[in-house]
Amino acid sequence: MIVLIQRVSEASVDVESRTVARIRRGLVIFLAIEPGDTDKDCTKLCRKVIGCRIFSDAQGKLNLDVRQANGEILVISQFTLSADTTKGLRPSLRAADPGIAEPLYELFVEKIRTGNIPVQTGVFGAHMDVALVNDGPTTFVLKS
Repeated sequence: MIVLIQRVSEASVDVESRTVARIRRGLVIFLAIEPGDTDKDCTKLCRKVIGCRIFSDAQGKLNLDVRQANGEILVISQFTLSADTTKGLRPSLRAADPGIAEPLYELFVEKIRTGNIPVQTGVFGAHMDVALVNDGPTTFVLKS
């Protein structure tokens, strides 16, 4: 499982020219489910996402997590994060099959919601237009 976290001042997702999700200050989470990922991977990464201290405190130090910063979270499935790009010029896509990935994606979202943080989502498997303003830029990759 791969999570790309971006701290944002705002973000939105459109599907077929319709806005399906929008957040203000918070985190955009791009999530890739890989073959072999399990519920344990979801639990581990959700705990890290919720507790990741990547917001500045009053002294300007990265000391606050998304909840302490009164932020929101936007979760977007992105299978291309798991692509193998070591050979050639065409990425080799190796994400989990949708039948396995979608339930784990839904579980990830459910576990994030238990953190009492406002959560929005993209549409699993859809072509999405994602707009975001990266704050920093501040971007991290987490892997299970």
